[in-house]
Amino acid sequence: MNVLEQLRAMTVVVADNGDFHAIKTFTPRDATTNPSLIVKALQQAQYQTLLAETVRENKGLDTAALADRVLVRFGREILAIVPGRVSTEVDARLSFDTSATLAKARELVRLYEAAGIGRERILIKVAATWEGIRAAARLEAEGIHCNLTLLFSFAQAVACAEAGVTLISPFVGRIYDWYKQRENRDYAGDEDPGVQSVRRIYRYYKQFGYKTEVMGASFRNPGQIIALAGCDLLTISPDLLARLRETEQELVRQLQPDAPPDPAVGKVHLDEPAFRLALNDDAMATEKLAEGIRLFVADSRRLDELLEQATAR
Repeated sequence: MNVLEQLRAMTVVVADNGDFHAIKTFTPRDATTNPSLIVKALQQAQYQTLLAETVRENKGLDTAALADRVLVRFGREILAIVPGRVSTEVDARLSFDTSATLAKARELVRLYEAAGIGRERILIKVAATWEGIRAAARLEAEGIHCNLTLLFSFAQAVACAEAGVTLISPFVGRIYDWYKQRENRDYAGDEDPGVQSVRRIYRYYKQFGYKTEVMGASFRNPGQIIALAGCDLLTISPDLLARLRETEQELVRQLQPDAPPDPAVGKVHLDEPAFRLALNDDAMATEKLAEGIRLFVADSRRLDELLEQATAR
């Protein structure tokens, strides 16, 4: 079997794309989206009809409300293809506002449910800030499942697990990028800082019985994916899915859910001051979290522009 088929036997493969036509090619169980992917998809001619239909069906709504409906429309189309769940992201401009994040998440779920889609098929993506994690804890208590994104540090992972979130998305590639640039060297396999981060989180969760799933994300090369074979889930872009499908080699499982506990690893508890201090002490995570929010905010604004242009036609 090729590497992709072997990977499916040990890890849930998730498509990281807003292009649902491309998603069909790889038959993943789940799919993830974000404003960046949606904006990219909307540049393609094949999605102009979908955009025009959504705008026409929701005349009179403000841009923010219209954006919600575009995100949900893409999510609905994806759910017609994948058998599992779709992740839909809360506007990154709300990353430091717990109340606004709660309101936006509830509205997205309401729109899905109005279209006949149960909340068990939806993951609400929220940035893993302290405010986002607190919002996710309350949403989970309401039966709204969350995917905590822009996760770069062990502190974020601990806080998410303690909050009882359904899933986290550690950003392997962006961690790798930071260290590669700082150290002016490349990394591969076991020495890749992004791979090391996900392995540490995964082992900690399993050792202490946390139910939160780990979904490695933001990959730069197939080697990072191969080094995390056995992780709960991996969300992979179509180009890397294609490369894995074209590769013929034996895939060895790297992460085991029943690995022996490490007596040197103790359980960690983080209240808000401890969380903020630990995150501040991690220069990479602090920089990449801030950068990631800025990039997602820029794409949210770009989506607003596209919608305003479509409304004005």
